[in-house]
Amino acid sequence: MAVDRNDEPRGALVELLKRDALRVGQFTLASGRSSHYYIDGRKVTLGAEGARLIGRGVLDVLAEYPGIAAVGGLTLGADPIVGAALALAPESGMPALRGFLVRKQTKSHGTGNLVEGPLEPGSTVAIVDDVATTGGSSLQAVDAVEALGCKVAVVVAVLDRLEGAAETFAARGLTFRSLLNIRDLGVEPLARA
Repeated sequence: MAVDRNDEPRGALVELLKRDALRVGQFTLASGRSSHYYIDGRKVTLGAEGARLIGRGVLDVLAEYPGIAAVGGLTLGADPIVGAALALAPESGMPALRGFLVRKQTKSHGTGNLVEGPLEPGSTVAIVDDVATTGGSSLQAVDAVEALGCKVAVVVAVLDRLEGAAETFAARGLTFRSLLNIRDLGVEPLARA
């Protein structure tokens, strides 16, 4: 799905996002910027069909980066994507793939973990998120796993808003891929400030 821009699963994902996740109006984004549209990715990532299409798309991307041992990202956007990828991984020839989730802040009780799951220090990983705007959320996850000694092979977003995430990742030397971008949904990105 991530490579062929015209195949059927990609088209089905476009339609799901347009129908269930895209909202047009006036919205304030996490960055504080105003936008004429909003993508509520969890409306699709938490549905059976969306999870299947996204899980398949993410695994198609991961197949291009041999040696990835785990997939994860910042909670809450990454959570359903990680689950979908793990559920489909065995049938995609990746039965040993593990998942992890990065908390927004270190846990104040128990083990005090920032990163949850069976992530081994030194692992090669992929970071996932539902929507990439400037890349800030994914960079929080990158920083957390790099602090554990892991190497990030690729950052994968379901949808790139085309508002600077690719440039942010490139500046950090990270490869970035998205399954779709906002133009695929028939929407023009915001002008950059």
